[in-house]
Amino acid sequence: MPRTSSHQTAPTGRGLWRLLASLLAVALLGALAACGSSSDDTDSGSAASGTADPKTSGAFPAEVTTKFGTVTVKSQPKRVVALGWGDAETALALGVQPVGQSDWLAFGGDGVGPWATGRYDQSPEKIGTLEPEYEKIAALKPDLILDVKSSGDQTRYDTLSKIAPTLGVPKGGDQYKISWQQQTTMISTALGLADQGEKLISDNQQKFTAAAKAHPEFKGRTITLGSRTSVGWGAYVKGTDRVNFVQQLGFTNNPKVDAEAGSSFSVSVSEENLQLLDADLVVMAPIGIEASKISSDPLFKSLPAVEKGHSVVFDDKNISQAFATNSVLSVGYAIDKVVPLFADAVK
Repeated sequence: MPRTSSHQTAPTGRGLWRLLASLLAVALLGALAACGSSSDDTDSGSAASGTADPKTSGAFPAEVTTKFGTVTVKSQPKRVVALGWGDAETALALGVQPVGQSDWLAFGGDGVGPWATGRYDQSPEKIGTLEPEYEKIAALKPDLILDVKSSGDQTRYDTLSKIAPTLGVPKGGDQYKISWQQQTTMISTALGLADQGEKLISDNQQKFTAAAKAHPEFKGRTITLGSRTSVGWGAYVKGTDRVNFVQQLGFTNNPKVDAEAGSSFSVSVSEENLQLLDADLVVMAPIGIEASKISSDPLFKSLPAVEKGHSVVFDDKNISQAFATNSVLSVGYAIDKVVPLFADAVK
């Protein structure tokens, strides 16, 4: 039987799962559905800004290369708006509190996961995700906009850059294909906190190294990282956060899935071709459905890996969201939670 990440099914608030289902539809269908979030207006003059003069370790002007050219940040940013997936958590890890941010996974509250709670002194203005409210962003009077892990859409970038210097996706980073390491390096450089960024990356790398060393059985094993929503099945491809995560533990992404890779960060998998998911370890995340919808599915149960007990179905919301967020803050939490599940499943 497939292992689950907890003994109870995670809460499934309608708003959360509608958003998550639309996000997986991006992966499965390559078509983004409109979504966003908002909150009560916050006075732009009193909204939370960076921590009180955080000590910078980089000289200004700071220059960061992006797909759209080199972005120059002339002086220490005081009012940062973070729009990209995990961009706000990255800023918070560096001690900078955005005045506005997008809440991609509908966490609510300050718009960040439990691994990042308590890092805001004052809640940020909530900005839409796929369709940000540009007038709301302009009203916050930002001096830097972070849109690092984003779609890479030219029109979106052009509109944002008219409001303030905008740190967009790196070359080759379209459709959210950017590692948490690159995200951290770009943002820390723009904030003049490059040394702190390097330390954060180093700390996480040490955790990966320790986990891989403790579990040599992971090395060379093939793994499938998939999801299922009400619209179908999918699997994540090389070059994406989830795959990079397990590769650092020693796993090899399912080569059959990678052979189907296109421009998106995942491939859709039909029920007729569900055997494509089979690997030494199969890891599945339910989005917008109950975990049992996966674990009890006859076709899923027929996969050789599942029959042998070499599968994990996430049914703990925090674990699946940490795995999906893959920010410099969520990575450590995810390592602590998923490595024991993987180890148990590959025995």
